[in-house]
Amino acid sequence: MRLLIIEDERKTAALLRDTLTQHDCEVICVHDGSSGLKEALNPGWDALLVDIMLPKLDGLSLVRELRAKGHTTPVIMLSARGEVEQRIEGLDAGADDYLPKPFAISELLARLRSIVRRSTRQRSVVFSVADLSFDQTSREVRRGGRKLELSSRESLLLECLLRAEGRVVSRRDILASVWEYDFDPGTNLVDVYVRRLRDKVDRDHTPPLIQTLRGLGYALRTEP
Repeated sequence: MRLLIIEDERKTAALLRDTLTQHDCEVICVHDGSSGLKEALNPGWDALLVDIMLPKLDGLSLVRELRAKGHTTPVIMLSARGEVEQRIEGLDAGADDYLPKPFAISELLARLRSIVRRSTRQRSVVFSVADLSFDQTSREVRRGGRKLELSSRESLLLECLLRAEGRVVSRRDILASVWEYDFDPGTNLVDVYVRRLRDKVDRDHTPPLIQTLRGLGYALRTEP
């Protein structure tokens, strides 16, 4: 996980940074709210750990401003004040979780994993190759800006090829991914659907993206 710690107590921040780094996290520390907000607005953070009592800009105001600007990065608020009212205030400001000090690192890690998992599930994943795009959440497919109408199986087949972008996917693997077959039924089912998908994705477009590798399977890529 790539984490931003916004904590004015430098010893606490350093201890958190060193401990979380030992658990395969990449950690950056900032020691005031104004600098913290500036860093938090940059893309690429998996989660933020924000102390409430910060100089220049308090943690609650920081999170409110972050949310007002449309940023959805998960936030855990840290505070020595653990009363119910303070927790509610932190959550109402836009935090995803609230952890009173002192806390166990194991609990912090568990909460981090939980909010990052939730955030990942909610985030729309868009696959793209050349001028082809596929929104995993809405299932919308576009090529050259034009929306393509795919059947549910064609959509699953395209997703299967996009996930393996550039690599060859065997017929057996396609059957397992798209039809959930753990055996080859001995039909040309895959070939039929690949032809249908190719007709929609590659017709009237350059370069052709869906490639056949005889005896091996299929690949979606821009180069032969």
